[in-house]
Amino acid sequence: MTAIAATGQETEAPSFEYEKKGRWLTQWEPDSPKFWESGGERTAKKNLWFSVFAENLGFSVWVLWGAIVTSMGAAGFSFLEGLGTGNPTAVANALLLTSIPTLVGATLRIPYTFAVPRFGGRAFTAFSAAMLLIPTLGMAFFINQPSTPMWVFVVLAALAGVGGGNFSSSMANISFFFPEGKKGAALGINAAGGNLGVAQTQLAAPLLITLGTHLLAKDAAGYRFGITLAILVWVPFIVAAAIGALRYMDSIVSAKADGKSYKLALTNSHTWIMSFLYIGTFGSFIGFSFAFPTLIKANFPHLAGIGWITMVGNLAFLGAFVGSFSRPVGGWISDKVGGARITVYVFSGMAIAVGLIMAALSMKSFPLYLTAFLLLFVLTGIGNGSTYRMIPSIFGATAKKYAAEHGLELTEAQASARRQAGAAIGVIGAVGAFGGFILQQALRLSNINFGTMAPAFWAYAATFLLMAGVTWWFYLRSSFAVEKVPSLAYANV
Repeated sequence: MTAIAATGQETEAPSFEYEKKGRWLTQWEPDSPKFWESGGERTAKKNLWFSVFAENLGFSVWVLWGAIVTSMGAAGFSFLEGLGTGNPTAVANALLLTSIPTLVGATLRIPYTFAVPRFGGRAFTAFSAAMLLIPTLGMAFFINQPSTPMWVFVVLAALAGVGGGNFSSSMANISFFFPEGKKGAALGINAAGGNLGVAQTQLAAPLLITLGTHLLAKDAAGYRFGITLAILVWVPFIVAAAIGALRYMDSIVSAKADGKSYKLALTNSHTWIMSFLYIGTFGSFIGFSFAFPTLIKANFPHLAGIGWITMVGNLAFLGAFVGSFSRPVGGWISDKVGGARITVYVFSGMAIAVGLIMAALSMKSFPLYLTAFLLLFVLTGIGNGSTYRMIPSIFGATAKKYAAEHGLELTEAQASARRQAGAAIGVIGAVGAFGGFILQQALRLSNINFGTMAPAFWAYAATFLLMAGVTWWFYLRSSFAVEKVPSLAYANV
């Protein structure tokens, strides 16, 4: 492989130098055009694709409960019986089981981010992939025990949360591999590949459950067999991802962030502003992805049985599918136009989409309901890409400004900015995922206390408009306002 050796001199057939223990790259300068064109790009893309594979499976396991919970009542678990008829208790239990993985995954995102600089992207990607075997094998065992109480499934749902933690470690790791001008697209592809795991699970699980009922019978045993197939199908891929990461991925020595970088990121107000905005984009994407199968079955029960809608994956997979593919589009457009401007448009559009969802429920129109939700999912994907593109831009601009004001070396300041952005990505990703838990709990509590989810949806619309205003206030105000508050308006620099 053509590359630049540690001396910085180009040779005919050089290779990257590694530390003796593990595949630690001792030199990594992605912002150097010579380095990037002479092997850096190839190595970065190799790590990106293995990262996408592992993260994709993490999302697949993370969302498994959202895909199988709608069939558990028919599988003989009484606490979910009546979900298809809108039974409030069954709906509440279903939303609890789908929200618990979101909560745990959000919590794990913080330590998972910090683990990358400590253990290296290669080793931790392999470890986090292997961890997915615990919830999958546990779920496959207990789903075949009809007397299993609900609290056991709550624990298993919590274990599935390990799949949600993978996102932050993967994103933080990939952010170190790519130059500033290509981060938006790279992070968008990495995230989209992971997000696509939600869609593929929601497509495959109903089909495999249906297959199980056809192979056995449309009774409780048949449903349990189908659910088992929907769970175990991921096991060989998980093993392949862990082995592939361990054998082919790399770690970067310069990605070992110091305590100062994390402290600066955590005390930077922009970390928390972006966390709030990411609640609206990713929190909405993951929250609605987990809840969408339950929402379809509860609001349109006549469509949600074993029939045409199940045979095409319950149609719930379409939401995560379009949201996943629109994410890199958001990153790509933001590279050209600026993340903040795109983010304002996204939040405004999301508020409109919620209004269309409420109109569809009022009219009892499933086509309008599905169309409005797909619009919402597309916008969350674009917003996920645009907000993540803003993060390195903000930290890069603040570092450049700080270096100029204090007479520091620009190269050193840029390296520090990358480390701070990596730390911030973990925090922002974790807070955003918490938003998915809050969203589902709002639906659950609204349904319990008001007998309808309408109050929760209208609250979402108001929140999206607020987030659009926050984005404008901090990152899009006129130059006159920026001069008064110089710390703002970095997202489009």
